[in-house]
Amino acid sequence: MSTLRKNSNASKSFQPNVEEMKWVFDKFDINKDGKISRQEYKSLLRALGKGLEESEMVKAFQATDIDGDGYIDFKEFMEMMYNVEAGVASSDIESAFRVFDLDGNGKISAEELMEVSEEVG
Repeated sequence: MSTLRKNSNASKSFQPNVEEMKWVFDKFDINKDGKISRQEYKSLLRALGKGLEESEMVKAFQATDIDGDGYIDFKEFMEMMYNVEAGVASSDIESAFRVFDLDGNGKISAEELMEVSEEVG
């Protein structure tokens, strides 16, 4: 095995931080019932600037709703995050961050979080 390959970060897989992912999940769980409904998911995508067609949104939701109960629970949310792995582009993460960083200062304040949450519904 070459030295270049041994030192490469390409073989490292994405490992989402559970605590951070719970925080993100809770922000999308607008009514705080411990699960993300189809409407909450739709609002989330709209807030992130993802203009999916209704049929695409339904397919994406159903693919994440592993048990088919009509909701995405935290376990399913984490499963989705693990499956995304290297498919997350840094530009997507930056875009999502900018949705919340309304004043563009590189930080998300509680006020900005509240304002975006209110806009989402």
